[in-house]
Amino acid sequence: MPDTEQKWGWYSIFAFWMSDVHSVGGYVFAASLFALGLNGIQVLISLLVGISIVMVFANMMGQPGQKAGAPFPVIARMSFGVFGANIPAVIRGLIAVVWYGIQTYLASSSFIILLLYFFPELESLADSSFIGLSYLGWVGFVSMWVLQGIVFMFGMDMIRRVIDWSGPAIYIAMAALCVYMIDKAGWENIRFNLSSKNLEGWDVVTQMVIAIALVAGYFAGPTLNFSDFSRYCGSYKQLKLGNLLGLPLNFVLFSVFAVIIVSASIPVFGEMIVDPVETVNKLDSGLITVLGALTFIFATVGINIVANFVAPAFDFSNVSPQKISFKAGGFIAAFGSVLLTPWNLFNNPEVIHYTVDILGAMIGPLYGIVIVDYFLIKKKEIDVDSLYTESPKGRYWYENGINKKSVYALLIAGFAAIIATFVVTELANYALFIGGTVAAITYRFMMQSEQVALKTLTPVKSNS
Repeated sequence: MPDTEQKWGWYSIFAFWMSDVHSVGGYVFAASLFALGLNGIQVLISLLVGISIVMVFANMMGQPGQKAGAPFPVIARMSFGVFGANIPAVIRGLIAVVWYGIQTYLASSSFIILLLYFFPELESLADSSFIGLSYLGWVGFVSMWVLQGIVFMFGMDMIRRVIDWSGPAIYIAMAALCVYMIDKAGWENIRFNLSSKNLEGWDVVTQMVIAIALVAGYFAGPTLNFSDFSRYCGSYKQLKLGNLLGLPLNFVLFSVFAVIIVSASIPVFGEMIVDPVETVNKLDSGLITVLGALTFIFATVGINIVANFVAPAFDFSNVSPQKISFKAGGFIAAFGSVLLTPWNLFNNPEVIHYTVDILGAMIGPLYGIVIVDYFLIKKKEIDVDSLYTESPKGRYWYENGINKKSVYALLIAGFAAIIATFVVTELANYALFIGGTVAAITYRFMMQSEQVALKTLTPVKSNS
């Protein structure tokens, strides 16, 4: 049912994005853009433009959820139908399951650093393995799996409290690590052009456009189901302020920290290290190692719960609300992530590339359909009662509970995105935008005959 209390303010939305950005993956991603051949200023501009695009989409995707107090799978019923909404829900849920396992595995590597620091004798557990993971790895993975499950069991209020303080705590730790690395390296020895290439002219523009597209793609998942969190926000005005602080300002500042630390790793260690866990492990300060490991544990757990636990919890619950509760949906995802043996996925880039890219090719089309339907077809009007009824008289029943036009648009646009990803590989970085554009145009064309009787809709008052 819709959330009627909506206790979140701008800070909780800001903290949500801090938890989403401040992760090992976010750190590595920001530093990896230098591989495109861009210098520091060019990377910074690309990050700012890319994250501003993400902010625009977050505002758009979050508006219906905030307005109706409903999560993404329920909002998707407006365009896909009461039962058809299971299609986008399952697509998003499966992507989240894959990444939930991988992020848990990444968090466990930081936890193992802590274990070995305090109990070095445990290193003997690394000699034997089960299903591709050492016994020591299993101890780390299961520990992180249980920790995240405990936080999730306490519900959204507990999750909000965790992300409210974990984001700022990570900033403090990142700042401390940054100062420590600068002191070790000497500011005069730090160089911010980390690329071995030297681009000129249009090559610079081309690579900057690719970098911008990569930023948008990196945040495509959590932005798609942003209604899962915007539903708790008290007003749309607060939502937009939280997005402004949490995306452009927060992401660029975090990226600056990441780039400085990576740049300092060259004079300190004699090589460029883009994995912060490895950086922390190489430091000769026990206190910094412990604090750093704890930081990346909380950072990764934070993004995992936010992006990959809550999303499938809503998604799988939507398939059968009477039988699958929010918590049951989350644990279906959690158990599924173990069955995928994420360590084997992570260590086989080709498998994860095809798995995630095929599922990811469907994300862009979902954006196009949901946004066009809400803003152009439904004119921002929501019949809340129809979102929660299986009656054929409901506005979002369509045909047997499915809007076939949205399904056709999804298939057509998804095919275009897959072609761009795997056939015309020069367009692979733009698959998100290609899929979204094709879906938006196709869906708008197919729905021309749809006459939305606005007078019969139940208006939902916005608090903005």
